[in-house]
Amino acid sequence: MGMPQTAEIWTAERIRALPDDGLRHEVVDGEHLVSPSPRLKHQRALRLLYHSVRDYVEGNRLGEVFWSPADVELDPHTLVQPDLFVTATRRAKDWTEILPLRLAVEILSPSTARADRIVKRRRYQRAAIEYWIVDLDARLVERWRAGDERPEVASERLEWRPDDTIEPLALDLLALFREVHAEE
Repeated sequence: MGMPQTAEIWTAERIRALPDDGLRHEVVDGEHLVSPSPRLKHQRALRLLYHSVRDYVEGNRLGEVFWSPADVELDPHTLVQPDLFVTATRRAKDWTEILPLRLAVEILSPSTARADRIVKRRRYQRAAIEYWIVDLDARLVERWRAGDERPEVASERLEWRPDDTIEPLALDLLALFREVHAEE
């Protein structure tokens, strides 16, 4: 006979109550996820993506673009902090008013790969939020949508069209990765 499962179930409220220890604390479907501060390359990629996505979103009045840290509560057992995200609402007064999300982006780090590729991906798919996983080492972006069994993988160009009535955002991934890795 096996031992009973005793894993703790975490909540968004419990995560918010943790003292600030300099780490990123998230919870997805009750699973507590902890990650350290990101690497410099990670932050450089985040800056470049932010500017491209922000210009497109604001220019087309699609909502607002934010970056982590942020308390994005999808349900009482899921509080995430995407590296970059687009909300469909504009001028929200606090984090409780930002849903629905149009896009969530995570930039992979060695310590976050499992959570980003499996745990968070599944949760974003259930919420029908388009999800990009940016792999700086492989120089590619995995794009996941609700119902996808496999990602669309882009290494040269990525187009995002959250509204069929406007032109898509076209990201030059070759240029992005070249700038991120310029110091190597």
